[in-house]
Amino acid sequence: MERVARVARHVWRYICAAPGTYLWLLFLGLNTIALTRMPPRYRHWWLETHSTNLAELSHHPIKVLISSAFWTQTPSFLFWFVVFNIFLVPVERRLGTARWLAVVALAHVGATLISEGTVRLLIDAGLDSRREVFVLDIGVSYGVSGGVGVLVWLIDRPWRWWYLGVTAAFFVVLLASGTDYTNLGHLCAYLIGLACKPLTRGWAEHGIDPAEVARRVRQRVGKSQG
Repeated sequence: MERVARVARHVWRYICAAPGTYLWLLFLGLNTIALTRMPPRYRHWWLETHSTNLAELSHHPIKVLISSAFWTQTPSFLFWFVVFNIFLVPVERRLGTARWLAVVALAHVGATLISEGTVRLLIDAGLDSRREVFVLDIGVSYGVSGGVGVLVWLIDRPWRWWYLGVTAAFFVVLLASGTDYTNLGHLCAYLIGLACKPLTRGWAEHGIDPAEVARRVRQRVGKSQG
């Protein structure tokens, strides 16, 4: 029981160090459960009314810009739980909740407006179908992509440049292989995160050393097994 209590205290302290991330995950988890219980037709309607497509942005911009960040198009909570812990938790632990929220919000809103603005321009120029006005655009991925971007400045050199190269290549390949405008939004959100470097002032000099993190994880796993 003492070991369980000790582990529980460690977990609680870890969660309290990134309250915004875990509160976001809580809402995402509850909404994922709700989605799995909705009939398919109602689920599609619900996601459509919370989507940041052009149709909804033209009528309820504030509502959908906020609500779209708390739903996913398909129930995938476990995937996002892992991604949030890898990318968003380190950002919030170092920048604090206020600056973490600023990065996530700027990436989510900025990428949405850029991608949907591009759709609007192409439709008006006759280069794309008007059906794009109603295409679902919903989920947490733009905010997460912003977190991936700003994390570049929180990693120690030389690891920083490896991380920058791998993540930049990932988003460029994602854009090149995509069939819709969502991946344009992902790249824009990542670049917005990179542009948030001024928010990391004071932390970039004392960044994350992946080798040290791996060593600490091995130590804690060894203690828990001992």
